[in-house]
Amino acid sequence: MFRSIVLGLAAGVLSATAAFAQAPPAQPPAQPPAQPPAQPAQQAAAAPTTRTFGSDGGMVLNFIKPDKTADFEAVVAKLKEALQKSAKPERKQQAASWKVFKSPDPAAGGNVLYVFIIDPSVKGADYTVSTILAEAFPQEVQTLYKQYADSYASGQNFVNLTLVSDLGK
Repeated sequence: MFRSIVLGLAAGVLSATAAFAQAPPAQPPAQPPAQPPAQPAQQAAAAPTTRTFGSDGGMVLNFIKPDKTADFEAVVAKLKEALQKSAKPERKQQAASWKVFKSPDPAAGGNVLYVFIIDPSVKGADYTVSTILAEAFPQEVQTLYKQYADSYASGQNFVNLTLVSDLGK
């Protein structure tokens, strides 16, 4: 039932926000490269946008190229590892309330829809994937970010959610 609600909610959000899709994931924080960067222009990119949820929960819709799902899931596995090994209490809270779902149905253009469900959100915590990865894997962050960013067919949709009713209580 939860999956039906999530998929229904995702479909509604997709139809309402398709024109407002955000840019691809934020660039990772500047790190001294271990070797010369392949694309210097990317190094000059602006600082990443902080991704926070100021409401009860949140949802992030990720549209992934069908041939890049393994890459995306590999980065999600590193994200999980980063959250779990962090010494920051807010990262542990984020890990406890952050779930990743994959739609069994194809998204627009044959892409694959992954949905991050954050319930409850950790108020004020930064959910920027590249920032979390940089904290745990400073030497690998550029490679991980490239793998992550290259998996996207289009940008992400961030949705703040306010609890209206908890039907189980």
